[in-house]
Amino acid sequence: METEVQRSVSLRLNRRGDRNNQFQQNRDAEGGLFSSERLSQDYPMKAVWKRGFIRLFLVGGIVWILLILTVLLFHIWSCESSFAFFSAICNRESKVFVVLDNMGLVPKPQHRCPIPIANDPDKVVILQGRTPDKIVQNLSYIVEDKKNEFQSPPLFGGHQSWLQREKSFRLKSTMKVHCGFMQNGGAEMNPIDINYAKKCRFVVASGIFDGYDTPHEPSDISARSKKLFCFLMVMDEISLDFIKKNVTVKEDVDGGLWVGIWRLVLLKHPPYDEPRRNGKVPKILTHRLFPEAQYSIWIDGKMELMVDPLLILERYLWRGKHTFAIAQHKHHHSIYEEADAIKRRKRYARPLIDLHMKIYSYEGMKPWSPKKGTISDVPEGAVIIREHTALNNLFSCLWFNEVNLFTPRDQLSFGYVVYRLGGLFKFFMFPNCEYNSLFVLHPHTREHSSVVEWVKSLDEFKTNKTGLKESRGGLGLWTPYPGNLDSVILPPVARTSKAG
Repeated sequence: METEVQRSVSLRLNRRGDRNNQFQQNRDAEGGLFSSERLSQDYPMKAVWKRGFIRLFLVGGIVWILLILTVLLFHIWSCESSFAFFSAICNRESKVFVVLDNMGLVPKPQHRCPIPIANDPDKVVILQGRTPDKIVQNLSYIVEDKKNEFQSPPLFGGHQSWLQREKSFRLKSTMKVHCGFMQNGGAEMNPIDINYAKKCRFVVASGIFDGYDTPHEPSDISARSKKLFCFLMVMDEISLDFIKKNVTVKEDVDGGLWVGIWRLVLLKHPPYDEPRRNGKVPKILTHRLFPEAQYSIWIDGKMELMVDPLLILERYLWRGKHTFAIAQHKHHHSIYEEADAIKRRKRYARPLIDLHMKIYSYEGMKPWSPKKGTISDVPEGAVIIREHTALNNLFSCLWFNEVNLFTPRDQLSFGYVVYRLGGLFKFFMFPNCEYNSLFVLHPHTREHSSVVEWVKSLDEFKTNKTGLKESRGGLGLWTPYPGNLDSVILPPVARTSKAG
């Protein structure tokens, strides 16, 4: 009996299970949303979509990276391009270019070359004595304008007349000329800096104005040169305040300020409205700022010196018995070529550059040619190496007077002064590739912002309501010139360099 009951229960359970299986099969047959067949079909589709999304994401990322790399490579290529248009749009001072250069992605400049310098600064024999002054033996400076002749406030460069300018080019054994630093004209040094500079016989000088740069510590300076040379960084108050906020400045027991090896020399009351013109004071008139110096090496403020200064003096002065050395410009030989480049690159007011060149052309300055006795009329003025002889000091004064009278583009005036001295001023113009091997060029902290650079016509200067016209410099461009410039036609300029 019991066995029959168990059999009956077992049959009922089997029937119930069959019905459940049949119900499940019917649902699957009807295509339920969660049928095993449907699920088995959905898994491959989801996998395909997932793989496709990942591939799309990866491809998009690769395309984006390639696009960025293309832009960066184009930026590098434009700076090295032989096409004038692309080389003109290159900005080597941009943050992108600086980062790429630091990463080693920018090709090393091909315009550098080895400098034939001595190997050991300790073995350099310092030239004893001074080069004798044979042409100009006594040089003095005009420091005060004649009383009641001028009603305007004192000027740093003085009120040099056209007649005084003309006489200054006539070399004599005894001469007295304008050379900046007129009484009450500005650019005063602190007494502690004056006292410090009195002991400096060998000087490496540089300058920073309007906060465009910060001092860069020179590299590979020997212990001998550190003792022999004074490293003097001349600046205005704006730059000093900027440096104090951005660089560690130390003060010695005498009150002198230092950034590394550089002694900071403050020029109070900048003499000019234009920062670029202020920068010409320590650059050209180094012998006036530091009158006890026998030798000086000038480098622009954005440069980091890489060669021991004692080796520089041996290479560029003593070895060839020179007293003045300056590099040849990379692209231009004629001042008219340089003037054209300045106008195209908007580095100063175009009409004033033209007026400057018209005066030089009227006074007989011809475009450079191989027939001239000089390698070039246009220097690369960021490095100047000189012995402070009387003739070199006179040349520096005359060069500065041209910058004071006309435009602050000193590369236009250098060759003119050489021309006016009739070959009596001797100098060594060394290859540009050596110049580029002397230093590392750093970008400015910011771009120059002089509105004068964008002036297109003299009418914009009229009445000076715009503030464009400088009040203390360039007055020779506004003083009636003793000659008819209307008939002057500037020499035609053929662009000889893709980057110039």
